[in-house]
Amino acid sequence: QVHLAESGGGLVQAGGSLRLSCTASENTFSDYRMSWFRQAPGKEREFVASISRSSTATWYADSAKGRFTISRDNAKNAVYLQMNSLKPEDTAVYYCAAVNRIVDITTEDYDEWGQGTQVTVSS
Repeated sequence: QVHLAESGGGLVQAGGSLRLSCTASENTFSDYRMSWFRQAPGKEREFVASISRSSTATWYADSAKGRFTISRDNAKNAVYLQMNSLKPEDTAVYYCAAVNRIVDITTEDYDEWGQGTQVTVSS
């Protein structure tokens, strides 16, 4: 079991960048596939990006492709989401999630979730 904590959210103008971080409390972090989801006001939580345990593979939602980059550092028990060219529609609470089972990574079938960090993009 890992406990996750996100940071790095904030207010940014459209076209700007933010880097979100998610740190895990347990040294078994490398056993987990890590993903980022987001939830905009009045909408369901949606998949953003995912990275395999050894960083050999990444997946992105269409909305994130070409603008967002997911990465991880297992030595630091951390996963990151670099977000560039931000748009007002990227405004949401961003969550990191961890899973050590084979699942459909785009669904919410994850073992652990962080509390979320707010990202607000002004026009």
